[in-house]
Amino acid sequence: MVCVMPSIPTNADARPKADSAPILSVRDLSVDFKLEHGWVRAVDGVSFEVRRGEVLGIVGESGSGKSQILMAAMGLTAINGKCSGSVQFEGEEILNATPERLDKIRGSSLSMIFQDPMTSLNPYMRVQGQLAEVLTAHQGKSRKEAIEIAIELLERVRIPDARRRIQLYPHEFSGGMRQRVMIAMALLCRPALLFADEPTTALDVTVQAQILQLLGELVRDLNAAVVIVTHDLGVIARLCDRVIVLYGGRIMEQAAIDDLFETPRHPYSQGLMAATPRLDDDVAHDLRTIPGAPRALMGKIGGCPFAPRCDRRIARCTEETPALLPAPGARAAACHLVVPPRIG
Repeated sequence: MVCVMPSIPTNADARPKADSAPILSVRDLSVDFKLEHGWVRAVDGVSFEVRRGEVLGIVGESGSGKSQILMAAMGLTAINGKCSGSVQFEGEEILNATPERLDKIRGSSLSMIFQDPMTSLNPYMRVQGQLAEVLTAHQGKSRKEAIEIAIELLERVRIPDARRRIQLYPHEFSGGMRQRVMIAMALLCRPALLFADEPTTALDVTVQAQILQLLGELVRDLNAAVVIVTHDLGVIARLCDRVIVLYGGRIMEQAAIDDLFETPRHPYSQGLMAATPRLDDDVAHDLRTIPGAPRALMGKIGGCPFAPRCDRRIARCTEETPALLPAPGARAAACHLVVPPRIG
């Protein structure tokens, strides 16, 4: 399914302004996995911040490390993985925190919407049991009170006849309805920060639009911070305030959403834009593709990770890893061909 990108980003102007103090601060985060033939670096020195009332998008191809950033922050990295760097949530270091500490944070002040609700929901439990469990565990609600709150939130995410449907099993819901159940579960405790991992994957275009509108409304009402990872630029354009472009586990570019769509600076960002159809094209154009494939991330990697696929590369690109430098317009790009602004 091809998701056509809107001509102008449509993130909600009515959303509350982001607070000045970051609720999430990620510094030099790296995630490595031990495989049979050696170590693979999935995330390589990623740094960013998110504030309340702000929606940050992380976009990139499959395998770029997007989901692993969220998994590391949630303490859900696979057993063969290791994380280094820093992840601070509300000023507290949570990277590699104890399971007991993470259990108190996850589901209450920090929640996540997973990519596939069918594998995230317990197929052997009715929906009401799974939703009520969140409130009884994190807020000490009685089961009766928790079910009433869950019904109210299911109605809020627009599940019709919620009082009856809450008694059903996950397989009795459609894909779009299961995703709404996951959103309701993530928001039961009114979290300050919400992670969303490909929340509209495998949904048809109409349901995608409904889910994105719903997320935007809930962010506005709760003044929460959101980090959403996706490969879909249409989702980014619809929902986000800022965006990080990730490739090979590294940040290639970060910018306000309007700036990125109007003037992408990194060759990889430009390639992603050129590969996405736009509604404002006057004539039909052949979609461009980015040649080649992402390189294996085994062992020590030198140079720009995108260099093997970049038609503008110079010798320096394969020898020296570009730093993520400030660029005009309060943005940053990791490219030797992007000239940093003058200071003073």
